[in-house]
Amino acid sequence: MLIGLAIRDVVLIEALDLAIGPGLTALTGETGAGKSIILDALGLATGARADAGLVRRGAAQASATAIFSPPADHAVWALLDEKGLSYERDEDLVLRRQLSADGRSRAFVNDQATGVAALKELGALLLEVHGQHETVGLLDPRTHRALLDAFGGVSLGAVASAWSGWRAARERAGALRDQAANSEAEIEELTLRLGELDRLDPREGEETALAEERALLGAAEKALGDVDAARDSLGGESTANRLSQSFRALERARERAIQAGAAADGPAVQRLTAAAEAVDRAVSEVREAEAAIDHAAQAFDLDPKRLEEAEERLFALRAMARKLTVAVESLPAVRADFAARLRAVETSGEALREAETAEAAARAAYMTAAATLSAERRAAGDRLARAVEEELAPLKLEKARFRAAVEPLGEDRAGPSGVDRVAFEICTNPGAPFGPLEAIASGGELARFALALKAALAGRVKGAQPLMIFDEVDQGVGGAVADAVGLRLRRLAGEAQVLVVTHSPQVAARAHAHWRISKSGDDTALRTGVETLSANAREEEIARMLSGAEITDAARAAARALIGA
Repeated sequence: MLIGLAIRDVVLIEALDLAIGPGLTALTGETGAGKSIILDALGLATGARADAGLVRRGAAQASATAIFSPPADHAVWALLDEKGLSYERDEDLVLRRQLSADGRSRAFVNDQATGVAALKELGALLLEVHGQHETVGLLDPRTHRALLDAFGGVSLGAVASAWSGWRAARERAGALRDQAANSEAEIEELTLRLGELDRLDPREGEETALAEERALLGAAEKALGDVDAARDSLGGESTANRLSQSFRALERARERAIQAGAAADGPAVQRLTAAAEAVDRAVSEVREAEAAIDHAAQAFDLDPKRLEEAEERLFALRAMARKLTVAVESLPAVRADFAARLRAVETSGEALREAETAEAAARAAYMTAAATLSAERRAAGDRLARAVEEELAPLKLEKARFRAAVEPLGEDRAGPSGVDRVAFEICTNPGAPFGPLEAIASGGELARFALALKAALAGRVKGAQPLMIFDEVDQGVGGAVADAVGLRLRRLAGEAQVLVVTHSPQVAARAHAHWRISKSGDDTALRTGVETLSANAREEEIARMLSGAEITDAARAAARALIGA
């Protein structure tokens, strides 16, 4: 809902602040008083095209600020998110536009600078304009399908679900078709690479083991030399022989001592015995050391070609890893992946056939759901046509005919909302062809038709309704027709906020609030002002509209009757 409008230096308005309430607000005044300036200022604030002519003479710039209070579920909040503009849902939404005398303009949303295009998009969600020269919002063909669906209570759930399934099946089949188109080359490539890996037969942890073995084999020759040196240091067999000879000599000496009469437990015999035992132990230790050295040498007793083989194997593994741009330890996993991919490609024909069958079934399900939706829309279109035509006759458009044309689009235009294009069309004379409203209707007929359509849709379109502005919808009509216009505007105002610029007392009498636009000053300094009328002032203004310059008691009585009707 629009709750406030602040205007500065726009045409004849120097400064004006308006508080706007719910329901129907009528704007009246003498011709030329400046009623259209109010709408021009509101258009300026909501992104309409503007030129320097709107800037009041002598002012550097004009500005218009529109303050809205949208409900929490209004679509405008999502658009603010999309535009990256900050807001608080429990606060008002402020749209502001500045227009310099040189024609340049700046736009703001909640005091954040933005583009005029963003302001226009926000304005399109917040208000509709139906006037003598333009109809914006309701009659935009892009809105017709959603309006018809809302009027008919049409649900898009089945079609949207079927569309989602068809799109997923189509993408799956498309991916498999692309894969099949490249399968021959892929099979050749995978077969080649897999053959190379099969011949190489890489194994887990092989690089580490080969690197360790290569290092060991590289050091084997020097290690064997060191072992030989250790053996030579022991003196070889001669050392053991000399020790054996020493042992036997000590044994002979001990025996001679005993034969010479030395006691077996005497000191000489005991010392010779101890020396012989020590030498005997030395012989055992030397022989044990020689055996250990020989055993150690066996660890390096390898095939001389093994180093070359290990190096060749290691180099082959690393070359393959470089070729495939992977680590050596990943080669076994790559080999398994290639094998799996080759199996998948070789069996993709069956998968493609299954996917194409699923795609065809999903398409058929979608087209069935879309056909059902189209039938529902055509039925809703017939009901809407009858409802609109019932509203046309009281508005002096009894010869006009309306239809909601539901036309199929090509399959390439299918989507979650079906395959239909919906267009509201009218013919103004019997026998004339139907066509777009804006191409056939003109002047007051355009605005009255918008009113008829809005009246037919009233109560059927759920959600927040935009502010509706009707500019001289009563142009060229009076009496019962003007009263019918007023009644319908009043009915619309029960669900939405409505502003109407009118010269008709019958229309003004139906309003919940009444503004009188007046012009004051002289030829050098004219000013437009707006007065919110009290009950008595409103009666006087409607009496003026009925009688002209001289307000009579009869006019006042007629005004009271209209207001009380």
